[in-house]
Amino acid sequence: QVQLVESGGGLVQAGGSLRLSCAASGSIFSIQTMSWHRQAPGKQRELVAIIIGDSTTKYADSVNGRFTISRDNAKNTMYLQMNSLKPEDTGVYYCHALIGLLPTNYWGQGTQVTVSS
Repeated sequence: QVQLVESGGGLVQAGGSLRLSCAASGSIFSIQTMSWHRQAPGKQRELVAIIIGDSTTKYADSVNGRFTISRDNAKNTMYLQMNSLKPEDTGVYYCHALIGLLPTNYWGQGTQVTVSS
């Protein structure tokens, strides 16, 4: 089994920054993708940023240029650096990993990010 635990959420004013972390533990091998998703109240969960393999990154248009996704393989941890935050970035941010040869989906429990105007 794999566990994903997010941290780093909180309340920040518009224009501010936060860094989210996602620590992975358990039977971790052959990580195919790791990604951040968010869900705003009353909206569907959406992909924010993804790392494919070790280095290929892609971003949603709404965060491109403001957010940076990264991984520290030695620590089995993924990060999301969020700068120039906007009120529309408010939501619960979830960590996701696609792991193994099958492969299998894993989700974290989510961390709340609130951006005040």
